[in-house]
Amino acid sequence: MKKKMTMGRISSGTAMGMLLLLALFSISSVHSFYLPGVAPRDFQSGDELPVKVNKLSSTKTQLPYDFYYLKYCKPKKILNSAENLGEVLRGDRIENSVYVFKMREEKSCTVACGRIKLDAEAAKNFKEKIDDEYRANMILDNLPVAVLRKRADGIQSKTYEHGFRVGFKGNYAGSKEEKYFINNHLSFRVMYHKDPETDYARIVGFEVTPNSINHEYKEWNEKNPQLVTCNKDTKNLLPGSTVPQEVDADKEVIFTYDVSFVESDIKWASRWDTYLLMNDDQIHWFSIINSLMIVLFLSGMVAMIMMRTLYKDISNYNQLETQDEAQEETGWKLVHGDAFRAPINSSLLCVYVGTGVQIFAMTLVTMIFALLGFLSPSNRGGLMTAMVLLWVFMGLFAGYSSARLYKMFKGTEWKRNTLKTAFMFPGILFAVFFVLNALIWGEQSSGAVPFGTMFALVCLWFGISVPLVFVGSYLGFKKPAIEDPVKTNKIPRQIPEQAWYMQPVFSILIGGILPFGAVFIELFFILTSIWLNQFYYIFGFLFIVFVILLITCAEITIVLCYFQLCSEDYHWWWRSYLTAGSSALYLFLYSVFYFFTKLEITKFVSGVLYFGYMIIVSYSFFVLTGTIGFYACFWFVRKIYSSVKID
Repeated sequence: MKKKMTMGRISSGTAMGMLLLLALFSISSVHSFYLPGVAPRDFQSGDELPVKVNKLSSTKTQLPYDFYYLKYCKPKKILNSAENLGEVLRGDRIENSVYVFKMREEKSCTVACGRIKLDAEAAKNFKEKIDDEYRANMILDNLPVAVLRKRADGIQSKTYEHGFRVGFKGNYAGSKEEKYFINNHLSFRVMYHKDPETDYARIVGFEVTPNSINHEYKEWNEKNPQLVTCNKDTKNLLPGSTVPQEVDADKEVIFTYDVSFVESDIKWASRWDTYLLMNDDQIHWFSIINSLMIVLFLSGMVAMIMMRTLYKDISNYNQLETQDEAQEETGWKLVHGDAFRAPINSSLLCVYVGTGVQIFAMTLVTMIFALLGFLSPSNRGGLMTAMVLLWVFMGLFAGYSSARLYKMFKGTEWKRNTLKTAFMFPGILFAVFFVLNALIWGEQSSGAVPFGTMFALVCLWFGISVPLVFVGSYLGFKKPAIEDPVKTNKIPRQIPEQAWYMQPVFSILIGGILPFGAVFIELFFILTSIWLNQFYYIFGFLFIVFVILLITCAEITIVLCYFQLCSEDYHWWWRSYLTAGSSALYLFLYSVFYFFTKLEITKFVSGVLYFGYMIIVSYSFFVLTGTIGFYACFWFVRKIYSSVKID
């Protein structure tokens, strides 16, 4: 298994410093290592190499289909390979195929199976998939098949496109009528790295060149078919004058393939490098560094202003000795008797904060695993599986943090609060997911999560997550309540009229801009990997961006909270949550912009899927950033009111 790494130096003795070092260490210079439990396979000459087929995928529809949904050559018995939870959720369907190679034994113009006659439905399915630019995916020794990507100037660069096109549209010379053609001849190229001391070799590359050939034969022999259009004994397989294979009802298609083996200097541990190469890595570097510099500079400025202003405030307040001066208090000290008054819907706030802690813990642990190389693209479905399982187990922290806050607000119905924490956020997600899954199922796509997997997800939720939320709540509620640093007045203070720029809606919307600015460039790459079938692997960058997101959410919320208290408005609880959380609104608006500028989705169902999943992502981002903002503001308010002398 391969991993990209970077040599970076950060001198810090703290745990955060160590994690940042780990992040920088995993960004750029190529260095590879084996992971526990992932071992290379050695093959001798003549060893069997079974090729597996995966889903048919399209960036135009986002609806994956089983490979055998189209009338391709099928083995006598179709066997499903063992799939993890993540693979099923991604729509992967890995099955055996008729393509079987032998190590270092080349084949020319081999007929994959007998003649296949296309009926009206099979021809219609092929045409639909060609229209929607579907690609067929195959796997050999855990490497996905790839096609060399052509650059605009026609030069073949060593970057890959995943899978090969099902077919293409074109017209015969002298005719304007558009026809459909199928890629029925596959030229496979298997790269291997040979051990110099033994005869063993390891597979390090799997490429294909698809072609369309209208095969001809004099007399069909089922046991030993001989084709006129290509000969097993010659290497000159594809003369330029070859007529392509048209797709139409009652047309006969013969699927053929060649295999060639090429020795390569690429070592097994680095075999994923070519798959992970990005054409725009320069842009990626500069944009990320630019983003980091701006955000770090702003964060430094904000922190400096806050420290100086606050220090001055606290010194002034502590020097007020006479009664007259005390009566002329202004600013945030004036609302000390109301700053810790419980907000409206305090139980709902507890639920959202608890859920945010759960998402934060899941994200942090997932990223650490990814940095260590356990969730690289070669571990298919690993990232999705890890996220689902970590979400379930982090229910403990959700229950604990929600109960601690609920007890501080003097709540008594802790069981009801726990039930809300366990069911509200996952319930909303599950409802949206269920509707989207029904739409995918209606399209007969393999992306529809099977009933068994859906049942397993419900069992994980009810069987592990909910009990853990209750355990966390019980532990949190048993602890003594968090004491307020100042007493709360019995009668709430009247809030003076606020300036237009201190109105809740305006300040909340302003607060979300900076956190979104910290992540939007990385967001482009993440959306590209999800919706344009690219691999995402730069977890080092992602981790640094995540740390900066935390810092900016915390600082912008503290600054706006300080201004709010200075203008004698003490309703900061929900405001602090919504200020940082509003960055999710910008995330969703950016996803709308991305949809119209980068994607070519035309189907209604595909559009609904895109926006459905982006609503889930934006909602999760809202809960995560809101919780970070809330805890930063909570710490800040407690700190300032415990620093001044109050009679």
